[in-house]
Amino acid sequence: MINLYDEDANVIGEVTRERMRAENLWHGCVLTVVFSGDGERIYVHRRTDFKDVFPGLYDYAAGGVIDAGETPDEAAVRELREELGVETPLTPLFQTTYVDELTRYHAWVYETHSDGPFVHQPEEVAWGGWMNADELRGKIEDPGWPLVPDGREIGREWLRRTKSA
Repeated sequence: MINLYDEDANVIGEVTRERMRAENLWHGCVLTVVFSGDGERIYVHRRTDFKDVFPGLYDYAAGGVIDAGETPDEAAVRELREELGVETPLTPLFQTTYVDELTRYHAWVYETHSDGPFVHQPEEVAWGGWMNADELRGKIEDPGWPLVPDGREIGREWLRRTKSA
């Protein structure tokens, strides 16, 4: 079960993940950008080919759907631990929304710093490695790079916000 949200990011109930996908219902997701300890690199991974949404594409954030009864902060800690096997302090960055024909959700975006070691969740992560932060900025803007579409859109917002910070 996962939290069901309204358009204003209020939890209004619980629903199965299957129903949420079938009916494209509002839900919540967390995304955590993992910087290296020196802040120069970002941990990037490729999603497994059997993921239910955006299989086989690259992503620069560890994250996922907020479970029933969970807060975004709790979900971010859980997802980072599940996907990459690390527990580090998280810094909340911003909240936004993402909508396309497959999914619509409220996103809570975080960052953290860790040099690992990383242990990939085999159901979620097919490959992972470091990418220079400047290179990732270019990849987010490159429509030819196979990046998850929500990551591209939210990444552009992240880049706009960090330029003005």
